[in-house]
Amino acid sequence: MQKLLSVALLIVLIITLSGCVKSEKEPPLIPVEDFFRNPLKTNFKLSPNGDHIAFLQPWKNRMNIYVQTVEQQNALRLTQSKERDIRYFDWANDNRIVFVQDRNGDENYKLYGVDIDGKNLKVLTPFENTRVVLIDALEDNPQEMLIGLNRRNPEIFDVYRINIDTGDLKMIAKNPGNISDWFTDWNGCLRLAISTDGVNESLLYRKSEKDSFRAVITTNFREILYPLYFLFDEPDVIYAASNLHRDKAVIVKFDLNEARETEVIYQHPEVDVFKLLVSKKRKVPTGVVYVTDKPRYHFFDQERKKLQKILRKKLPQYEVSVENMSRDETKVLVKTYNDKTRGSYYYFDRKTGEFFKLADLSPWLKEKYLADMRPIRYKSRDGLVINGYLTLPKSAGEQKLPLVVHPHGGPWSRDVWKFDPEVQFLANRGYAVLQMNYRGSTGYGRQFWELGFKQWGRKIQDDITDGVLWLISRGRVDSSRVGIFGASFGGYAALAGLAFTPELYACGVDYVGVSNLFTFLESIPAYWRPYREMLYEMVGHPEKDKKLLEQTSPALHADKIRAPLLIAQGANDPRVNKAESDQMVKALKERGVEVVYIVKQDEGHGFQKEENRIEFYKAVEQFLAKYLGGRAMSKKE
Repeated sequence: MQKLLSVALLIVLIITLSGCVKSEKEPPLIPVEDFFRNPLKTNFKLSPNGDHIAFLQPWKNRMNIYVQTVEQQNALRLTQSKERDIRYFDWANDNRIVFVQDRNGDENYKLYGVDIDGKNLKVLTPFENTRVVLIDALEDNPQEMLIGLNRRNPEIFDVYRINIDTGDLKMIAKNPGNISDWFTDWNGCLRLAISTDGVNESLLYRKSEKDSFRAVITTNFREILYPLYFLFDEPDVIYAASNLHRDKAVIVKFDLNEARETEVIYQHPEVDVFKLLVSKKRKVPTGVVYVTDKPRYHFFDQERKKLQKILRKKLPQYEVSVENMSRDETKVLVKTYNDKTRGSYYYFDRKTGEFFKLADLSPWLKEKYLADMRPIRYKSRDGLVINGYLTLPKSAGEQKLPLVVHPHGGPWSRDVWKFDPEVQFLANRGYAVLQMNYRGSTGYGRQFWELGFKQWGRKIQDDITDGVLWLISRGRVDSSRVGIFGASFGGYAALAGLAFTPELYACGVDYVGVSNLFTFLESIPAYWRPYREMLYEMVGHPEKDKKLLEQTSPALHADKIRAPLLIAQGANDPRVNKAESDQMVKALKERGVEVVYIVKQDEGHGFQKEENRIEFYKAVEQFLAKYLGGRAMSKKE
């Protein structure tokens, strides 16, 4: 512990926490159900003609699809899913909606269609052990859309044209075995693809669907040239996100005939830029979205800039996002949010100026009782700047707080400033919550991402540890009451923290986390297998890096874990198999280490069913209260 504390003394403070410690009256204990129940309504989407609005709403505790006219108050329920929530849907045309569902979390999604009067509900891809991916809704073709199916080979997806009424299929592109992505032009023609050998990727192009694909450029997977849109007036030029010959991804124009970038559209000095906004009606790019400490916009287009200004003026206290528009771009669905609310949806008619609220997502959660999520920075022991977020309880005062370290999953993703029900739940229970974008997180450039390669349980874990020590050194948290709680890779980090820095943590929660890197790499889903060599480079090779994987697999070091654990797992998880949790639980129980094990037979990678989520977080509440001393509802409540 002395060595770890000496490291903390060397950590450079980037910001101060003054202003974070204002004492306030302790907020009421908000029921677990209020954080983790389904929203009142969510995922609002306008029909292409703008006459109808579809959305998700609970029915018998499951999210189902409803539709209404813009002015109508009484919506019609279109689906009757009782087993699992419908998580994704979209308009196929003005009169029909498509949606996807899997079975008990197995991620073998089937495609369904239903008319807006609730009739003609049909499973369009009734194939077992097959996963559908949506490629193009073909908005100019009301009867068909393009989908990908791994029906022929579970590792790859062929492209089909599907009739959205009958489910009739016609294969239009047979995957030769190495295509990982397919792309269409503005006319719905399949003209781009990305091939991979597991490590190197090639961008393939053809002038028309009658031509053969040819390779335009080949790069290592570390280099990104990701197609976004074709230009409207130049059929051989695309907008793309690119980090070729640079560290940060930028938005460029790329000439497919000349195989080169011709113009940088937008770049940011600190973060990657991947999202380009366009107006299909006016055939112009309108702006970009990127994330620094918070989501940011930069507009090229005065009309789109004016729209954002109008919306911000109407909704000044919130982040404002245009979720979608009618095809003529006159009718707009708007979502608001911040760190203390899931937000609300609004309707705005740009022609008439009509503006009204459609729904609050979780009106039972009151902002005045929730906590601020503050961006922070600290330095790792080797001098790397780590960005993250600190959320202190509403009534933090000056006392030292129990801390929950909350590393994100991935690890190739990042935390962002937003409403996070887990974070607000923990803060309401009296915990400081620390999130960090450790090395390997995406969004901060190629170099920062690559610094995380083969660093599971090593320098990535050091970045997490250094954040804890930095916070302890500031005098804000009680070093004897520190827990770690994460999901997926975050669950791995929780196990690694308890195994490799056992003196730091009083307890841990592993939610669908990896425990053994050998078994994890061996059991990846079939549609990940084309990327196996890439995973070997990023995580480690079972043979070439055997010693490394042995050193960094928490299940192989269970003898070092002394803090109690809560582990939760979905039995049908295709990404992190149940065996990952089983072997850790077995090893700990054999040594007499306390472990609470929650397994749900009807779940996959994370608990989707409302009752399972609530049961899990109630268990987390009691577990953390027992070992960290935070607040908790009585078990009868």
